[in-house]
Amino acid sequence: MNFRHLTYFLAVAEELHVGRAADRLGIAQPPLSRQIKQFEIELGVLLFHRGRSGISLTQAGQRLLERGNEIQRMVADSEREIRRIGQGMEGRLRLGYVGSAVYGILPGIVKSFRANYPDVFLSMMPMNNASLKQGLIRREIDLAIARPDLRDGEIISRPLMMEPLALAAPDTVFPGRFAISPEEVSGQLLILYPEYPRPSFADIVLGCAKRHGISVDRTIFTMDVNTALGLVAVGEGVAIVPHSVSSSRMNGIRFHPFATSIGETGLSINHRIDDQSILVSNFVSIARTLVRKL
Repeated sequence: MNFRHLTYFLAVAEELHVGRAADRLGIAQPPLSRQIKQFEIELGVLLFHRGRSGISLTQAGQRLLERGNEIQRMVADSEREIRRIGQGMEGRLRLGYVGSAVYGILPGIVKSFRANYPDVFLSMMPMNNASLKQGLIRREIDLAIARPDLRDGEIISRPLMMEPLALAAPDTVFPGRFAISPEEVSGQLLILYPEYPRPSFADIVLGCAKRHGISVDRTIFTMDVNTALGLVAVGEGVAIVPHSVSSSRMNGIRFHPFATSIGETGLSINHRIDDQSILVSNFVSIARTLVRKL
């Protein structure tokens, strides 16, 4: 079925007058009559009764008028929906992120994005860096918040923020203390994460500890920051974490800044180099704008 023919038919069916329909469509009457006749030939059915007193719809024509209006509404709705998706106002965005990001800037970014684009469905998945990189390359996610970044020829990585490292310790260790010197961490069982794949945030911590004379003779590995904090809370050991994690409140844990900085860690926002999606661009823009304000 030719959509142009359907448009012509609907104009004639609604006006029940070829002349008025031609004026409405902005074409001459004879070509319109020929187009309607051609449409009937293509469908193999009469759509109009033609008599001296004018034209009227056949039963087939009446049904096509009903269905044709439905088709036009569907097409118009589809055009609006596709246009909104193209403008980044609707659609789906899949975001992967490292777990520690939820203690810092990520909630603010998500809140700002939802406020500006309430009709975009945002799905969020916690992942480690290796999974984030793999997810982007395999097109399983659209954006990745990584720590510190993702390095691959197919990925664009933009820095978001840097923050110092802090110490999460059981509240029975260093009682009444605030800032802790790096040397005081020596001898403590150090909880590191993630366990695999490596290199990871654990290797950043180990590198900082080595440079500042922190003994790491006793270590255990776990999968993520939340599990590490859970082990700290029950007195299993201490963990070196991004400073933003200090904003969390957990029974059994006290967070301490280092009196002498042992290093920093950063967050980055990453996407595929070939992804020109307006949704991705909008999210990146909001994230970077929010970081600048902070």
